[in-house]
Amino acid sequence: MNTYSISIKETTNPSIIKFETNQFITQHESFEFNNIDEAKSSPIAQQLFYLPFVKKVYISSNFIAIEKFSIVEWADVQNEVAEQIVTYLNSGAVIVEASEEKKKTPVTIYAESTPNPSVLKFVANKKLATTTHEFTSIDDTKFAPMAAELFHFPFVKSVFIDENFISITKFDIAEWSEITMELREFIRSYVENGKTIIDPNAPETKSKQIDQLDNDYESKDDISKEIINILEEYVKPAVASDGGNIEFQSYDPIEKKVKVLLQGACSGCPSSTYTLKSGIENMLKEMMKGKVDTVEAING
Repeated sequence: MNTYSISIKETTNPSIIKFETNQFITQHESFEFNNIDEAKSSPIAQQLFYLPFVKKVYISSNFIAIEKFSIVEWADVQNEVAEQIVTYLNSGAVIVEASEEKKKTPVTIYAESTPNPSVLKFVANKKLATTTHEFTSIDDTKFAPMAAELFHFPFVKSVFIDENFISITKFDIAEWSEITMELREFIRSYVENGKTIIDPNAPETKSKQIDQLDNDYESKDDISKEIINILEEYVKPAVASDGGNIEFQSYDPIEKKVKVLLQGACSGCPSSTYTLKSGIENMLKEMMKGKVDTVEAING
């Protein structure tokens, strides 16, 4: 069984803190409880209401959010609450009891073009995964039942799943105008029915858990850390908007070379080389003068 971990996130409302989990705790459903009586279907919410400062409890696909009364400050209690939540989750106890009257969660999927003409991005109004995953064949999908089903479409070449979108690369045998509606409806129905997208025990998930990512980062040299921070802040959001992903791989201080992994729509994109050289490479040269000369891409 995969181990849960918690990341504490502030919100725009200072009274509300989100305790994000490294894997899903509901099947794309959201619940709001205003008091302990309303929380009869959720043992963990009831447990939290025994804390005198808890005003409301929200449970969503990959987080529990708590609104507090003003009798305490979050800085004084948030770590203890996080520990209580993660202990409960790792006990394997029920989070929210299933209800026969449970309604499907409405799901919206829309398609976006990407710079890569072979790739289309399908964006959801629900969180689909807690980390990025790329599948280049059905053999890779042992822990990804949704990707496995997508490969049953003869025109699907590869699948890239991020937090709120799926990028699909097609073979040339089909045109997007002929298959977009079919793929969009399949994804919408799959998510709406609460079916598993990524198995919590997937190796990709385990290798990218929050604690391990932090440990990997801390083990890097100072220049590598600086490069990672630049990529995360300036490059990754733009790449994600195009249906792809970029990951730092290595830095060679002798050759002053940076290697990055391109995934999703960026992998094999005709314009990715230009983007790499004119955009990312120039940015790193400018922001890290004398430390970076070249950037080399590895396609996922």
